[in-house]
Amino acid sequence: MFSIIIPSYNNFDYLKMAIESLKKNSFFKNEIIIHLNIGTDGSAEYLRLNDIKFTLTDYNSGICEGVNMASKLAKMEYICYAHDDFYFCPNWDKFLHDEIIKIGHNKFYLSSSTIGTFGNSLECGDSFNNFNENKFLKEYNQIKFSDLQGSTWAPHVVHKSLWDKVGGFSEEFFPGAGSDPDFNMKLWIKGVRIFKSVSSSKIYHFKSKTLRKKVSTVGSQSGKIFLLKWGITIKFFKKYYLKSNTLFKDELKDPKKDLFYIVNVLICKINYFYLKLFYKNQL
Repeated sequence: MFSIIIPSYNNFDYLKMAIESLKKNSFFKNEIIIHLNIGTDGSAEYLRLNDIKFTLTDYNSGICEGVNMASKLAKMEYICYAHDDFYFCPNWDKFLHDEIIKIGHNKFYLSSSTIGTFGNSLECGDSFNNFNENKFLKEYNQIKFSDLQGSTWAPHVVHKSLWDKVGGFSEEFFPGAGSDPDFNMKLWIKGVRIFKSVSSSKIYHFKSKTLRKKVSTVGSQSGKIFLLKWGITIKFFKKYYLKSNTLFKDELKDPKKDLFYIVNVLICKINYFYLKLFYKNQL
């Protein structure tokens, strides 16, 4: 069903938990593919022992290069990109598959709903050391979600042909911040109008214990890269195109070009030309 691609940067304990939750709680027999950045913490040995496909770089390639590399091994119909600090809830994949069947075509971007961020948390531990799995499995369905519009987060599922058509993730977004809305923009250009967070498909997120740079400027830099590439900001794209975090009603339409849209486009253009003049060579 899904080729689940997970990048990992010497994060063995979380990676092992993510893989074990996939094996235990998935409805389908999915394909798991890992990209290891460096992988000197026992991750490579664990993957070999468990006969799990993986690619490896001896440097931190970041999310985008690593995922693109691993995706070349994918054999299933759908690509599912995920993080190594996720715990996958029971039947997470079946709920996504049911949604795919309901859509009836391949132009979609679907995400699971995330427990553990945005205030939707349970007192079941905050790390692999103290995670109370039994309690979590008894209580996770107490957290209720709505289907949301404009998802840009992992885990996300797209058809493999669509992934290949847009070339996967854009590797200029190192180590990974900004690559999700950029990926969505590439899908939008290809005519995708369903960007949906599926309320019934759930994962627990251990709050970004993954392979990102611990540098406060990463998000700001990725925003500049996005603006220079597309001529609009991530915030503008999510608000006017994806209508992110609003209730899902139907396929998205092209944005309504009212006064607010025009004013905010002009602000984007002013910032774009400012960046072109003063920052482009620094990115």
